[in-house]
Parts: sequence; structure tokens; C-alpha cells
Amino acid sequence: MFWKTRSHWQFVLFMLAMALVAACGGTAEPTAAPTTAPSTETEADPMAELIAAAQAEGTLTTIALPHDWCNYGEMIQSYKDKYGIEVNELDPNAGSNDELEAVKANMDNPGPQAPDVLDVGFAFGLQAKNESLIQPYKVATWDSIPDSVKDAEGYWYGDYYGVLAFSVNTDLVENVPQDWADLLKPEYAGQVALAGDPRSSNQAIQSVYAAALATGGSLDDASAGLTFFKQLNDAGNFVPVIAKTGTLAQGETPIVVNWTYLGLTDRDTLDGNPPIEVVVPASGRFGGVYVQAISAYAPHPNAAKLWMEHLYSDEGQLIWLKGYCHPIRYEDMLARGVIPADMLAKLPDVTGAVFPTLEQLDAAKTVITTDWDSIVGADVTE
Repeated sequence: MFWKTRSHWQFVLFMLAMALVAACGGTAEPTAAPTTAPSTETEADPMAELIAAAQAEGTLTTIALPHDWCNYGEMIQSYKDKYGIEVNELDPNAGSNDELEAVKANMDNPGPQAPDVLDVGFAFGLQAKNESLIQPYKVATWDSIPDSVKDAEGYWYGDYYGVLAFSVNTDLVENVPQDWADLLKPEYAGQVALAGDPRSSNQAIQSVYAAALATGGSLDDASAGLTFFKQLNDAGNFVPVIAKTGTLAQGETPIVVNWTYLGLTDRDTLDGNPPIEVVVPASGRFGGVYVQAISAYAPHPNAAKLWMEHLYSDEGQLIWLKGYCHPIRYEDMLARGVIPADMLAKLPDVTGAVFPTLEQLDAAKTVITTDWDSIVGADVTE
């Protein structure tokens, strides 16, 4: 079980020891949710004012939240049911960079195409702050989010993490690959795909980064990952299609590099038709944190703040955990004994996974997005 392996303690040490360079950006004062509990039964709910303001807005606009990603389907529905607020869902398959571009394109648009909230890769949070695309807000549970994965001013904060793995359709793949080097074997011709475009998708960028760790690179040198994918492409093994559950099941992309939580969700959803095996590779075990933020131009700022409160409540964190994502407030919740044992038992063993610093992620993102076309030369499309 994952949390009883040394990978758990590696992650704890990562959270305690990882030093982030202070991010530059706007100087707006963060708003914060009230945290004082009512002292009597007759005293008002400290969240009542925010709830009323959010309900007056009536709508929340999200982007890039597939329902099978970290159990976002249940997360969205529970928010709607709890608060009676409609959720307008924009492009669920957008990548992290697409989310930032959507904010830029709708700065002066209060209509339905302007996202209120973002869920992006770790390095994209810093980029969004530097480009003044997000606004600060500190949720009521702020203090239980590790300092190493949140902006001190409240512009962005970690929400969950996973580890990159291989999702394999075993109806079509007889010998399931166990490590990155296996993917270069001739038997996997036309079978290996990424779950995004490495020029814009955080998941795909970090897949290339992970390959680097297994093929001579390091957390400070992601270029080996580009070399690996050039070899994969030159060998005819790489499929330049953005892989999804359907392409995995139908055989267009029978081997997909994606986050553990996505592979395990696909396995459960497909329920043996076809059978899916999720393999954490023997080397290059790479952990990736995602972060949340509120658009600086959010048409529904109060609904956005209430969404954050929902995500970072115990209820919201357990919804993510149910979807095989490791919630960022795990340590606090474990200490208080509020995590069901059956949820923990279903998490994969990711012993040895490493977590890059924000600086390392930002450097790797620049190298991969800039040099993919010239080195790998594969145009990854839908």
C-alpha cells in the first residue's frame, strides 16, 4: 500500500524541504475565508456571506476538467448539489497552457467563455502569476497546505499529485512493458502515445521529463527525454495522437503514458472490456503536482472562491482521493483520522518517485516545449 512505503516519507520530506524561489508577480492583497467557527448554535455560519454572494452570481465557469480526471465528475456534481450553483464547463480536454490562453483571450469578456478557475501543472502556476492572470485567495484550510507547494501570497496552491505510469490494453499487448526502455522494442510498433501535446500539455511535458530520468538525464536535464522520444518516433513506435480512454480501448493507442490516477480510472471504467493494466515503470518514477488558482478576470469571483473552499475541504479532498489522486492536505487529514482505510488500500505503490522543484519544472518545461518540434519532429494532434 502506497502510504506505508518509503515513497510516502520521500514525499513528506519533499514537502518539508523543497525550497521555492519567491515568485514575482502582482502585489494584490489576498482575500481569505473566515476561519472562526460559530461559538453558539444561533451564531451565523462564517461562510454564509460567501455562499450568499456565490449563489447570487449563480454560475461557475471551469475549464480543462474531464469528469474522469481525479473524480472531477463527482466533484462538480457535489458542488452543484451543495450550493445550487450551475457549472459551465469549457473544453474538458484543454491543456495547462490552453487554460492560460483562455484567460488572456477573455480578459474583457464577462460571458460564458471566460474561465473563473484554473487547474494547471505546477510550473504553470508561477507563469500565471508572473503574467498577472490570477488573483490571490486563501482558503479556510490554508495552513494545512504544505508551504512548499503554495504561493505565499495565495495566488496558487497545490491540490493533488500522481505518478506517471503506462496504461496498457492487454487485449492487444501481450508482453506488458515494465520500464521506459521497453517501449523502444520492435513489438510495440505503432502502439505508444502520450495523453497530451508536449508543446502545451503539462501531463505530456512531464511524461517527456520522466523519460529523461530513466535514460541518462536528471531533474536538472530534461533534454534526454526529447532524445528518447525521437528514438521512439524514429522507430515507428510513437503514435502522434492525444490518447484518451476511447483510443486506449479501441486500440488506436494501446500503450498510453499518463498519470496513475487516470490509468486506474480507465481500468475501472472499462471494467475488463478491454482489460487494462497500469504499470508504474521500474525507473524514472516521476511525481507531478497540480495547482489551483482563480482567474484575475473571473466573471464569478465569489463562486470561484466557494469552489476553492469546496475543493480544499475534507469532503473535496476525499473526492479527489476516491479518484486515485493524492490530495495535498493528506498529512493533516491522516493526523485527524478522517481518511477511510479502503481508499488508502487502493493507491498504487510508487516507491522511489521523485518530485522536481518549481525551478526544475520551469526549466524542463521551457526545454521541452521549445525543442520538441526540432528534435522529435512529431506533430501531436487530436
